[in-house]
Amino acid sequence: MRIHPLIFLAAMAVLPARAESLPDLGDVSQATLSPAQERAVGYNIMRQIRQSSSYLDDPEVATYLNQIGFRLVAVSPEARQDFLFFAMQDTSVNAFALPGGYVGVHSGLLLTAQSESELAAVLAHEVSHVTQKHIARMIAAQQRQGMASLAAIALAILAARSNPQAAAGAIMAAQAQAMSSALAFSRDNERDADRVGVQILQKSGFDAHAMPVFLERLQRSTRSIETGAPSYLRTHPVTYERIADVQNRTYDLPYKQVPDSLDFHLVRAKLRALQKDPRDAIAYFDDLIAERKFSNETAARYGLVASLLRAKNTDRALREMKVLLPQAGTQPMIASLNGRLLWAAGKRPEALDWYAHASKLFPTQRALAYEYAAALIDARRADESKLLTDHWLQKDPDDGKLYELQARAFAQLGQPMMEHRSLAEAYVSIGNFPLAMEQLQLALRSSNGDFYEVSGIEARLRELRGLTAKQQ
Repeated sequence: MRIHPLIFLAAMAVLPARAESLPDLGDVSQATLSPAQERAVGYNIMRQIRQSSSYLDDPEVATYLNQIGFRLVAVSPEARQDFLFFAMQDTSVNAFALPGGYVGVHSGLLLTAQSESELAAVLAHEVSHVTQKHIARMIAAQQRQGMASLAAIALAILAARSNPQAAAGAIMAAQAQAMSSALAFSRDNERDADRVGVQILQKSGFDAHAMPVFLERLQRSTRSIETGAPSYLRTHPVTYERIADVQNRTYDLPYKQVPDSLDFHLVRAKLRALQKDPRDAIAYFDDLIAERKFSNETAARYGLVASLLRAKNTDRALREMKVLLPQAGTQPMIASLNGRLLWAAGKRPEALDWYAHASKLFPTQRALAYEYAAALIDARRADESKLLTDHWLQKDPDDGKLYELQARAFAQLGQPMMEHRSLAEAYVSIGNFPLAMEQLQLALRSSNGDFYEVSGIEARLRELRGLTAKQQ
């Protein structure tokens, strides 16, 4: 039996459910967990998620989700912490929230939502679960369960995707007899998240009517919340009363004709190109274009080029890209795709020139920075790549992929001490402290660093040992 749990709520499912121990929903005081504790719980679970094969480590999809998410958070009345939105490679229709502002979105939800407002409706609902302290209250009600145990349970469930028997064992070991009662949010929590979510949707400029439309469409897909029901229905109980309540909340609100962004269509096209077999994906997009059945022609052609690139049909991909190039000056995903295509086609000087041009057009696009830095290394221009990663690490000192690229540059430059130091930080970014400390020890065995570099590595090693001791 395949498991489609909300990562965190499935972890919480092993805890005895005592809804009556939750504080009144109207009280959003800090009577549950402190913001630092919430973030720590979420971070510990995110460590496991990032190491899971289900984690969709795609900077373009992540950038898009965070753009939509931050637009919602900006108008949320109770958003007092940082948020991070990320994607999971999972065909089930689902989304989930972790304490501390982490919000995950399944690829199946992105492909099922029929408009950007519907996607925003789900994200607004999840943001509300965080800001209204629903999850934090569930944790606070189970003080006997430590943070490390929660993360361990989440890891067991994630690892069990390919081994249902292991899942059963892990869950039984953690008292999973309460799974059915704790997996779902309470009806009061759902109504509260719907109420706040509608307000967020309206203030952020999306169509608030998308929320009841989405819920009603999911409800029509099944008459009961059983094994065959969409995951969102099993983890976020949808009843006719709940749908009616949301409809009543949006009844007097004006309808908005909110056009979907090109980013919305491109991300969906990219996911379809990634999830299908390359030949099937080419046939799919060819049919869309030939029959003009697309909702956005640019996205359909983007999906076709991405599929052709996956199939290593670079000759046709180059021809098809010529249709897309007029859009590249205004859309970083198309610019990035063109850079990858030129590189794959063996046009490396052109690709490097293109990346340099695109990086100036879109100086905040992380995906372009990754690709450009990797291309510079492959072109034996590690010094330029290091300058680029140094620049980006000043903006985000916790970006593991940048540290991996920086390590490659140091290796090419013949600086093993700094190579291992950068690899250590890459492991820290996913919470793997043992491997990070191993890399720091390897760095100290190198003899090409100066006094200050050695002192910095020793200090970092002591810091990680201290953090590891606290987690045990």
